[in-house]
Amino acid sequence: MMLMSHLPALVIIIPLVCAPLCVLLRGKDWAFGVAVLATWASFVCSILLTLQVSELGTISYAMGGWEPPYGIELRIDALNAYILLIVSGIGSVVVPYARNSMLLEYIESRAYLFYSAYLLCLCGLMGVAVTGDAFNLFVFLEISSLSSYVLIALGSDRRALTAAYQYLVMGTIGATFIVIAVGLLYQATGTLNMADIAKRLPEAGYGNRTVIAAFAFLAIGAGLKIAIFPLHQWLPNAYTYAPNVVSAFLAATATKVSVYILLRFVFSVFGVDFSFNSLPSAIPFLALAVIAMFIPSIVACFQMNVKRVLAYSSVGQIGYMMLGVSLVSVAGLTASILHLFNHALMKGALFLVLGAVFYRIGSCRIDRMAGLAKQMPWTMAAFVGGGLSLVGVPLTAGFISKWYLILAALEKGWWYIAVLIVVTSLIAVIYVWRVFEAAYFRDPPADLCNVAEAPLSLLLPAWILVLANFYFGLETSISVGLAERAAQALMGGG
Repeated sequence: MMLMSHLPALVIIIPLVCAPLCVLLRGKDWAFGVAVLATWASFVCSILLTLQVSELGTISYAMGGWEPPYGIELRIDALNAYILLIVSGIGSVVVPYARNSMLLEYIESRAYLFYSAYLLCLCGLMGVAVTGDAFNLFVFLEISSLSSYVLIALGSDRRALTAAYQYLVMGTIGATFIVIAVGLLYQATGTLNMADIAKRLPEAGYGNRTVIAAFAFLAIGAGLKIAIFPLHQWLPNAYTYAPNVVSAFLAATATKVSVYILLRFVFSVFGVDFSFNSLPSAIPFLALAVIAMFIPSIVACFQMNVKRVLAYSSVGQIGYMMLGVSLVSVAGLTASILHLFNHALMKGALFLVLGAVFYRIGSCRIDRMAGLAKQMPWTMAAFVGGGLSLVGVPLTAGFISKWYLILAALEKGWWYIAVLIVVTSLIAVIYVWRVFEAAYFRDPPADLCNVAEAPLSLLLPAWILVLANFYFGLETSISVGLAERAAQALMGGG
């Protein structure tokens, strides 16, 4: 029982402590064992926290016994728990995959550095999700960002260094905007506790220029971290040239946590009344969402590297999440939060499959994947499963979140938005079909006629996420239920 009361702290302390332990042990096997234990322990803690929140409601944990708002508070509600499940769940699936995946992409002696940076990134992402302190959120965000830069730079392709540097520059600008927003909020309210800020903001006055400036800085900073179009320039290169295991982890978690930051501040801290009534924020959010749904998806249709296709697809999928936000309704927010979860499953699965392809043929180009379905049937079958979910075919998780988004649009009377969702899904069919067509209907290149199936250690994590796409496409009570509770709390200012 004593341990259960400290779960909010343990979920971030475990990977934080284990990260330097990987460096101290140095051996790749020892570091791998520590990383597996740490990620799975964090996942178990996340599940237990979710169950506690479902039974008891919002959990408040005072670090060091200093009660909020004077001390640092860890605060877990339905939304936090949801994000924790996404990050820790993906993290625990990806770690076993990394062992073999790294053989082709890393110098073996650097494996312990990868596991250390990976655990720090996991710690930072989960820290952002659980903290109730605005400045602490910035600190955890920087921990995850700095470790992400290292993970991307570890790629065997020299272009990974350029991609990491580009991400560093853009990420630093985004983080600077966020910390300026936090400073302005402190100036207006005299507190850093997010729940306390929300209580004091009406007293400061919503017409206060300091508060309005804080909102603007926060929106732009979070937009850079989310990679919403046109602030997405760092993402395609980062996902393309990073090691495959890193692409899978970051694509499934990093942008989701950044969306959480936007949701938390816009709905909980600033509040619905200020964000969408005092300020006409819904219109720019809607415009950016619609543009993001179309342009990156069209660009994806012309890419030859499948990792780059999925990277531009991710920018397009972020448009769906922002669309739900712009609807300013429980139904819209439910769809957005649900898509956070479902997109993590589909993109995690697809990037893991590409890692298995790269393991055998040393490339992720569409022309090099020709005829691969006959040689790697299980691998390509997994890609088909993930691709169907990405398109939004019925019985998949991707369909569920798009369906809820369409229902939310129709609830507002915006039938034309529902049409746009369907049209953008059809664009997704084009870039996914290009891979299917090459793998199933073309002859393999002359030098790739004898390619073996990917090893089980790479196939199993990919198939776990693929099957999860179908499971949560059929059984929606857990994912939709949690998303709905989180949306109701946000709309109520919780």
